[in-house]
Amino acid sequence: MRPLLFAALAFALAVPASAALAPGARAPDFTAQGAIAGNPVTVSLKAALKKGPLVLYFFPAAFTSGCNAEAAAFAEALPDFTAAGATVIGMTAGNVDQLAKFSSAHCAGKFAVAAATPAVIKGYDVVRMADGKPSNLTSRTSFVIAPNGKILSVHADIGPVEHIRLTLAEVRKYRKAHKRG
Repeated sequence: MRPLLFAALAFALAVPASAALAPGARAPDFTAQGAIAGNPVTVSLKAALKKGPLVLYFFPAAFTSGCNAEAAAFAEALPDFTAAGATVIGMTAGNVDQLAKFSSAHCAGKFAVAAATPAVIKGYDVVRMADGKPSNLTSRTSFVIAPNGKILSVHADIGPVEHIRLTLAEVRKYRKAHKRG
């Protein structure tokens, strides 16, 4: 019985408590309006997954210090994600009227950012809690999704620093395991 308890504890510690979608779950489908390099775009899960794995990261709000830093770090690392075959899409429920400007200013025009609808927020369980109550913002949560639509990893942490490193490591791990020879 003890090994089973240890396994359950290890799993509980590996999966963030704030994210309902665990690795292995199917990613909820979505189509959303957003921007890339200041230009309007429509992004969809199905279209992104046709290209390979997807890093779908949710952030609280455009033009806030942590979100600005996270977007800039994803933009700087985008060549590494591209080399590993991944697409990056950012989503938020906060300041969606500012996404066109944000996509140019902080994403450096390198990847799409989109407005997370209530259905997307619920499906990915990324509502940000404030004082124990749901807010109008999304939590800072990053998902790596395989081309088959299965969640490979979830990282939920309000600090933006580890999201880039951890998602890139997961994409590289996926690529290595699925390299065609």
